[in-house]
This record gives sequence, C-alpha cells and structure tokens, in this order.
Amino acid sequence: MTIRQIHSKLLQHISERNRLLILSFVVGVCSGLAAVLLTWCIDGIKQILDGTVSLPYNLQYLVLPGVGMLISLLLLRYVIRDNIGHGVTKVLLAVSRGESKIRPHNMWSSMLTSSITIGFGGSVGAEAPIVYTGAAIGSNIGRIFDLSYRNITVLLGCGAAGAIAGIFKAPLAGVLFTMVILLFNLSLSSMLPLLISTISATVVAYIFHGQTPMFACTLTPFSMGNIPFYIIMGVIMGFGSLYFTGTTLWLEDKLGKLKNPYIRWILCSVALGLMIFLFPQLYGEGYGVLSDLLNGRDVSGGKSVLGFMMGSNWGIVVFFLLVFLVKVLAMTATNAGGGNGGTFGPTLFCGAIAGFVLARCFNLAGADVPVQNFVLVGMAAMMAGVMQAPMTAIFLIAEISGGYELLIPLILCSTVSYGTTRIFEKYSIYTKRIAQSGDLLTHDNDQAVLTLMNTGSLVRDKYPKVELDGMLRDVVSAIQDNNAAVVAVLDSRGRFQGYIDVGNIRHYLLRTDLYDEMKVVNVMEQAPAVITADEKMESVMQKFDKTGAWRLPVVDEDRHYLGFISRSRLLIAYRDELKEISSTDL
Repeated sequence: MTIRQIHSKLLQHISERNRLLILSFVVGVCSGLAAVLLTWCIDGIKQILDGTVSLPYNLQYLVLPGVGMLISLLLLRYVIRDNIGHGVTKVLLAVSRGESKIRPHNMWSSMLTSSITIGFGGSVGAEAPIVYTGAAIGSNIGRIFDLSYRNITVLLGCGAAGAIAGIFKAPLAGVLFTMVILLFNLSLSSMLPLLISTISATVVAYIFHGQTPMFACTLTPFSMGNIPFYIIMGVIMGFGSLYFTGTTLWLEDKLGKLKNPYIRWILCSVALGLMIFLFPQLYGEGYGVLSDLLNGRDVSGGKSVLGFMMGSNWGIVVFFLLVFLVKVLAMTATNAGGGNGGTFGPTLFCGAIAGFVLARCFNLAGADVPVQNFVLVGMAAMMAGVMQAPMTAIFLIAEISGGYELLIPLILCSTVSYGTTRIFEKYSIYTKRIAQSGDLLTHDNDQAVLTLMNTGSLVRDKYPKVELDGMLRDVVSAIQDNNAAVVAVLDSRGRFQGYIDVGNIRHYLLRTDLYDEMKVVNVMEQAPAVITADEKMESVMQKFDKTGAWRLPVVDEDRHYLGFISRSRLLIAYRDELKEISSTDL
C-alpha cells in the first residue's frame, strides 16, 4: 500500500471539521516555532556581527545593511526565484484570487531572507515575513490533507494568527489581526480553530521566551485630565499615518521604475547606510529604542554625528522628529534594494517615536503628561491609522506591554487616529494596491463574492460557430444537431465578429430557397458588449446589468472567440459562492 493510499484511508475516518480542528493545533505549533526560530536567527546574526565587525566612527552602519540587502537579493534571484516581498499583501492576494494557495518555499524563504536583512541592520520589521511564513504553513498543510478551499483559507488564517501570537506572545491580537486585516469574510464559527492556533503558538513562545510581555514597562495610571492631549495626539497620528502610507507607496513606485536590481541595490544601500549613520536608531527593527522609551531610559542620540542636538530640550524633539520622518524612507529603501521585511515593526517604531515627540512638546509647552504612556499609546494610534485596524492595534499594544490600565487612552487615541485617516484614505497600506487592481476582499459579501468568482471558469464553448463569409446553409448545418440558442460568427482567424440568435431567424430556416442566397452577415447581430477572459467579475456584472443581455461573448486580448457566459450560469455561480463564504458549518 502506498503512502498516498494510507493517507487517504486515515482521512476517511475523520470528518473535515475535525481535521480542521486538529490541523489548527498543528499549524499553531509550527507557526509558533517558526516565530521563535526567526527571532533567534535575527538575534544570532546581530550578535555575530556586533562581536566581529567594529569600524571606527560607526562606519559599519554604512556597510552592513547594504551587505544584508545584497545577500537577500542574490538569494531571491538565484535560489528562491520568486518575489516574496510585502508578505501580508501577498497573503491577501492568495485568498482573493489564488484559491488560498501559497508556494511551499514560503514556509522558509521569508524567514531566511528577512533574518539576514534585519540581522545586518535593515530598517524593517520581521512581522510581515513571519505572517507570510505562518500563512504558507497553514495553506500547504491544508492542501496536503485535502481540505476544501474554504477550510484551507481558515487554516491559512490560523497560520497567520499563530505567527503574530508567537512573535508577540499576544494570542488575542493574532486572532484580531487575522479576522480584521486578512480574512474579511471569516465567520464567527471559525473562531475556534483560530483560537486553538493562537493559544498553541503563544504557549510555544512562552516555553522558549518566557511569559514576560515583549515590551514590559512601568506606566503611570491614567488621568482624566490628559484626555484632551490624547485626542490631539490621535488627530496628529492620523496625519502621521497618512504620511507613512503615502510616502511608502510613492517611494516604492519611484524606485520600482529602476528595472536593474543591482542599480536599485546600489542606490538604496548607499541611501540606507547614510540614513542609519546619521540616525543609529534606525538600525535593525529598533525595538531596543522602543524599550528605552517605554521605560524612561536615556534617549541620547547614541553615537550619531548629530548627537550635539541632544544638548537642548527642543533639539531632542527635532532629532526624534527627523528619526520619525526618515524611518519611512529607510524602511522603503531596505525593501526596494533587495531586502525582505515588513511595515508592521516600523509602524510600531514610528508610533512610539511620534508619541515621545508629542509628549515632550506638550511638556515643553507647560503641560505635565507622562511620556512613557504617550509612547505606548502612540504605537497603537499609528498602527490603527496605517493598518486601519483599531481593534487589533488596541489589544496588540495592551498585550505586548501589559498596559491594560491604559485601555481608555488606547481606545480613544486609536479611534481618533483611525477616523482621521479614513477621512482622507479609504484603504490601509496593505490593501491599497490590491483595491486598485480590483482583487480586494471586503466585509461586503456582495463585493467579496464578485472578487472570488473567476470569469474564465464560467465560459462555455458549447455554442456552434460559423464563418463570417458563410451562407444560411452553413447556419442550418451548424444547429441541426445542436439545441444552442445562439451561433457565434467568426472571421477566418477565429476572431469574434457577432452572433446569430436562432430564435430571431427561425422563419428563415424553413426557406430552403434562401439557403444559398442569404449570407451570414445579413442575419447576424452585434453583441451589445464583449467580455475579456481576465476581466473582473464586477465589471462583467455591470455589463450584464447595463445591456440586459441574457448571454455575452468572451474573447481573449486579440479578440479570439472563447465562448459565452450566460446570465443563468452567472447567477448560479454567484449563489454557490455566496453560500460558501457564508457557511457556518464549523
């Protein structure tokens, strides 16, 4: 008996629902281990470099990040041979148009390249790569065990949730991240496998890293008198989020126009090296800086050549404001230059820096606000604006810091930041590009169904065909053994020219005297609209609604005929997809 036969026999005795629950635990453990391994690799590379590379005047900041980016670039081009950047966005695309299939190499490739990128000082975060890794683990395990598309999607979400829970030791944040950002139409019944994954991943993280929160800190009790300052900070953080998202996407577009990857690497590595040389706080993830800010430790300029700015109170404010502004550029340069990392960590970093700057400004203006509290709340506010996920931001920051005593300012500031951002920007940094291409799944079930439906799968080529220069006799021959309602009319190169409605020419079919007299062009009609094979389903539906047609032809980019899509088939497929995403049988 083969392994596949043994595998099939084992699965026969376990229902798919129970398979999903068992596998959600397996995926959670694997995602948790992946998160632990990634943090170990990053820390190990940092320790090796810190112990072996020490150049005068901190010149290693000019060199090491570029070296890490180059190694990552070479791995991507010659070993992995795939684009694995923007991990969260890639997961969203896999769900919306890839049947939740993620290539097996993503179970290790994102971890490998991101650990090298960050370990060498790349100014990005490890969270997006680990989300991609966890999602790949869930997707591939689901496919191995023959789960349905919907349950593979749930397991993909379990992997992503487990990855977030494992790297932050924050199980609730993992669930919220998946349900709010990744899987918009996941039903509440899917909570059980998600919870199993996040709890198991968190336990794995506890075993290896202990139960202390990632950013443990001592905070000042919340004061009602500081509410106006939190509201002001929420508004400013909203505009800061717009800067973060807009600058990132704009700079990515500009750098993307450089088609030669090595020229792009040279430009980005030089720029990144200079930025880190001027602002050492940008080296790596920057979580050490966050810990210092949250615990009120020394925030001097390190060994920066701009350290003289630390000599005055307003100089400190200006220095860290520049750190905030430049961080976005450094993050984008790291990814565009060949490195692999995410925006999740930089979002937290920028939020903490902005919170620190605002608190110092308030205090210099005569107020007396707790700086550490504003640093923590700033992290949540920036995440709420950039990711447009306030609930995820609130509970993630509370979990990773133990700062539940600041729940009111966390909620208040995150809500104001999110609301401010939404006035000017409808989409998050993860979803904006996908929305522009029409592949975004949303909480709107109608829109989600249209996004998931595939135009090509609805095409039917059962209809007879005649050539444009043919006669009525050719039409009769084409339909005599066929009950199709229409006949496609093509030119000599197979390109669609029109169609013949059999019902409309029925009175000619018994006129044998016209068989060799009446030409096809005399009885054919022009299609009211034509559908292309790769057209978005929302556009297809609009064409049916606008024309009132019962069926429309489908052609390729050269107008070669592929078949017809009928309104009845479209509605049946829509109903089936709606039932699938609305199913609660878990």
